[in-house]
Amino acid sequence: MRVLHILDHSAPLQSGYVSRTLGILRAQRGLGFDPVCLTTPRHSADAGEPETEVEEVMGFRFHRTGTPQKKRVPGPMFITEMFETARRLADVIEAEKPDVLHAHSPCLNAFPAYHVAKKHGLPSVYEIRAFWEDAAVDLGNTTEGSLRYRITRAMETRACRDVDHVFTICEGLRKDLLARGIPSSKLSLAPNAIEPERLSPVDQPDAKLRAEIGLGDGPVIGFVGSFYHYEGLELLLGAFPKILEAIPNAQLLFVGGGMQDANLRAAAKPFGDAIKFTGRVQPDVVPSHYSVIDLLVYPRLKMRLTDLVTPLKPLEAMAMKRRFIASDVGGHQELVRHGETGRLFTAGDVGALAGSAIEALQKANTPEDQGILERALAFVREERSWSAVARRYAPIYERLVSPA
Repeated sequence: MRVLHILDHSAPLQSGYVSRTLGILRAQRGLGFDPVCLTTPRHSADAGEPETEVEEVMGFRFHRTGTPQKKRVPGPMFITEMFETARRLADVIEAEKPDVLHAHSPCLNAFPAYHVAKKHGLPSVYEIRAFWEDAAVDLGNTTEGSLRYRITRAMETRACRDVDHVFTICEGLRKDLLARGIPSSKLSLAPNAIEPERLSPVDQPDAKLRAEIGLGDGPVIGFVGSFYHYEGLELLLGAFPKILEAIPNAQLLFVGGGMQDANLRAAAKPFGDAIKFTGRVQPDVVPSHYSVIDLLVYPRLKMRLTDLVTPLKPLEAMAMKRRFIASDVGGHQELVRHGETGRLFTAGDVGALAGSAIEALQKANTPEDQGILERALAFVREERSWSAVARRYAPIYERLVSPA
């Protein structure tokens, strides 16, 4: 069965969205599906205009859609992007002959997929990774309850009503859609997961990398990922002085980049060499960077987005058997059982973050600590592998392609 995925952006760009996409594609191929992809104008806006309409990246075929040559005014531009996606999608369907169209967030991808699929007699599914209206709030493009917020919320709901089936990445999103009147029979979970064969436990730190970064002898507290506002990384900086009082040789390491990069670097200057930034790194060296971090911290702020959406990063830490602490937002609570598979602290509370970090480091390598790491590893291997999650798509695809 050939599945055509319609994506906001893809590799070679780096993000959690891309990581999830690659996990799905590799797992579907492993199950005997033939996945191909189309990216919308939003990919071209970030990666630059494509040199060719089709390119192979990391072993998968990506059809590209160029950026519309029109001034970027929010309302009209969204409509123009959807028309461009629909136009390109029609061409790709003729070339690839897919059996099903699988659109991924945001709804700007779902609408073209639904309408073009309908014209070609194909089924369409929509996978929601986060609601567009909530993502816009975090980016500062709107406020909750504003006219734009209500319009984008209505668009997301309409897209879910239109398509043949909806996947959500977590229970929080599914419950929200149920409250909007989307029937449970139309909803399925396809949670975030990891690839055990690509993310295995790290036994020893990469000494060469540690020296290259310039890390000292003290324990390293770190974050690996994209620097978005909702990640709450400024709270980690705020907690660092309290951590230093208890562990004077502690160090902070930020691996990645994003919108908050400049602000974080400026706030870190008073700490001198105690805080390091690597910038963005290639996916193949991410495990080495995890290896030099003694405690990962995920201090996500509490808001609708983080309460409804589960992240990938804690699962990666579990798969590599790295200790971590995380704020108690809803998305983290879906993944982490406090004291069993990880440690949670009160979201937005600098003192709670500092106390949790100090406790985790002071208990490192104790039987309690090792028990948490072992249970977390078992959880991701047994319940959150991409091969297991990808199997959830199969019966839905088959039912839509060959209805009884």
